[in-house]
Amino acid sequence: MSDLDRPVDLPSGWQREHLERYVATDGEDGYWWQPGVPTLLLTTIGKKSGQARRTPLIFGRNGADFLLVASAGGSDTPPAWYTNLTANPNVRIQVKGDKFDAVARTADPAERARLWPVMTALWPDYDEYVKRTEREIPLVVITPS
Repeated sequence: MSDLDRPVDLPSGWQREHLERYVATDGEDGYWWQPGVPTLLLTTIGKKSGQARRTPLIFGRNGADFLLVASAGGSDTPPAWYTNLTANPNVRIQVKGDKFDAVARTADPAERARLWPVMTALWPDYDEYVKRTEREIPLVVITPS
């Protein structure tokens, strides 16, 4: 049994509600967070806890790859899911009812520059988040295994 198969620790607040609806309906309720803004469920293994953790996130596509932005709303601290996948890049994603294992990596600078507009076309606020922090907000590329 993979660590990704263990019971999942759920987030709190609106993310928990979104995740529970998404799981219960195979994404029929929750895939579209807002019109034109799709979401997936990302499962990572906690860097410290070793527990599976699932997070709903906006995603884009680049061919077969899935794209995520580790913005944390422009916080100076990256989101926990990003810290987890940098420690263990083996992840699981769910897109609607489809679930599959994948490998995550941070886009290199040239790739990030090329793919950033894909994500800001979906969620323009990412450009605002960049202005709120000194850190470079990572763009994550997830390749299905």
